[in-house]
Amino acid sequence: MSGFAVGKNPVEQAPSARPAGRLFFRRANRPHSGLIELERHSIPLYILPTRAGLLYAATLFAMLLTAINYTLALGYALVFLLASLAFVTMLHTYKNLVGITLAVQESSPVFTGEVAHFQLRVETMGQPRPSLNFSCAKGEKTLLHLGNETTLVSLALNASVRGWLSLPRLRVETCYPLGLFNAWTSPWLAGRCLVYPKPLFSPLPEPSAITDQSGSGRGEAGEDDFAGFRERQPSDSLRHVAWKAAARNDGEKPLLVKRFSGGALEEFWFAWEHTEAPENDMETRLSILTGWVIHAERNGIDYGLALPGLNLPPTRGAAHFHRCLSALALFPEHSA
Repeated sequence: MSGFAVGKNPVEQAPSARPAGRLFFRRANRPHSGLIELERHSIPLYILPTRAGLLYAATLFAMLLTAINYTLALGYALVFLLASLAFVTMLHTYKNLVGITLAVQESSPVFTGEVAHFQLRVETMGQPRPSLNFSCAKGEKTLLHLGNETTLVSLALNASVRGWLSLPRLRVETCYPLGLFNAWTSPWLAGRCLVYPKPLFSPLPEPSAITDQSGSGRGEAGEDDFAGFRERQPSDSLRHVAWKAAARNDGEKPLLVKRFSGGALEEFWFAWEHTEAPENDMETRLSILTGWVIHAERNGIDYGLALPGLNLPPTRGAAHFHRCLSALALFPEHSA
């Protein structure tokens, strides 16, 4: 048995509208932006009997044959009663999906290899919606029993490639109330998540020194006055390691890095040609640059990014950090 979708009545359509048969099975060729409502006029809803429903139908058929063979009036009554119950169940299964409103919220960026989480806002239009399953891209199903309030549903996708990760078609289904029928729909929402390159930490390139005209200094950016030690990070250059302090510790403690402050400031330019990787290995170069950007931001260092076709002047902060990682994630499109 093939599934069917409930659409507009051809008599009710305007003369210029598409035929109902095309509307039943026509799938959107682009995602929906904003709010969408699961209703029979725009988002096709399908319904099919489950295995339990097929077994239920076979049992009713056997009972009907028995009632006909033995001319049992009560048998007829029982079969028709159970058959009407199945039709009422099918109606409630279908209505459990109709009227639900869906929208995708903005997703936070992730790094390649991590899991991207899409937040789906579900409104039930003031009616409880038990036993709803949400899934996408052959992922695990999320079973929810929704009440009258708005609910956020988290859908997880593996971010295996840098760049924009688009939300694929969803699958919203239900077998409520008796599990005899399975109703489902496949809306396509315009949601996406930015995936940064996977960071690869390596020693930073040599900084370029600049002079602070005011003479006030900017903390740990310069190298005029010794300001103490801190633990070495994987991306710290070996020339900043306090080797004398390491010798006194006999290797029992982590390596320490010297910190300086004063009027002579340093800024870092993270350039494409500074990365030590084969010329055709673009992903490794982007991973090295990502590691440098993360290390500089964590340590309060001014840094700039130089890619083919794009130069971001040295500074720091959350906005600059996101701008640099976005340029690396969307390279080479972002640099054109």
